[in-house]
Amino acid sequence: MSYKELLKEITEKLKATNVPEAESDAWRLFEGLTGFDRATLFLKGNDEIADAGLIEKAREWTAERLTGCPVQYITGFQEFCGLTFEVGRDTLIPRFDTELLAEKVAELASGKKVLDMCTGTGCILISVVKMSDTGAAVGCDISEGAVKLAKRNAVRNGVSERTEFFTGDLFDALKNTEYENEKFDIIVSNPPYIRSDVIETLSPTVRDFEPRTALDGTEDGLWFYERITTGATYSLASKGILAYEIGYDQGADVKRIMSEKGFRDISIIKDYAGLDRIVIGRKED
Repeated sequence: MSYKELLKEITEKLKATNVPEAESDAWRLFEGLTGFDRATLFLKGNDEIADAGLIEKAREWTAERLTGCPVQYITGFQEFCGLTFEVGRDTLIPRFDTELLAEKVAELASGKKVLDMCTGTGCILISVVKMSDTGAAVGCDISEGAVKLAKRNAVRNGVSERTEFFTGDLFDALKNTEYENEKFDIIVSNPPYIRSDVIETLSPTVRDFEPRTALDGTEDGLWFYERITTGATYSLASKGILAYEIGYDQGADVKRIMSEKGFRDISIIKDYAGLDRIVIGRKED
């Protein structure tokens, strides 16, 4: 079997079972298996595959995709802000929409101490550090698996000496560390924000495979915004910035929560699709 024939086999199997974006998914599986880019496929596509194990693995990956498992969990990687991040079942898969949050924070982060709450893969914090000359850069997550993954991603992207990650429930993660009483200049978070009753209506690739704890924002989807905003009033320096990713219909509610906790100059920023995506404000004192 040649490389082109293998790619064709994967594509046809995905199309036959009506996998959405079958051709794109087939290419990403093939790319993850072979390391080929399009130019390499053009040059070597007719070469015979000498490694029978690669063909077997391709069929295993294809079968896994047919169960609904996201491609990123199968290949183990996802691109974000031009960087490559390892992903796993302990974390959400980084989304393109979230890149805007990382970019906005990076614009403000030069020389600043940054805390990333609910860090997951570490994609926001690591991207901010890569894009700007931050001061201290700290990420926290309740999932020990997520924190281990974030640390590996920091190494992968060359920022392990500029970042630290801790495990715990929101700000409790900083207890008994050098950052326990730290006043950060920026706190950024993409917390769980989907209402509990909405989760069962999500795409099966999200609902059945991504971690529920990273999705569920409880009954009204606002529980984490309430808790993080309260904690931020203690952990932010004077005039410090709090920046959130939000659901498309949560802008007014999150703005209200921040205003009630004493934040000012609060802005709601739309994503590239024109939907509310970020709320950012400044601690008043």
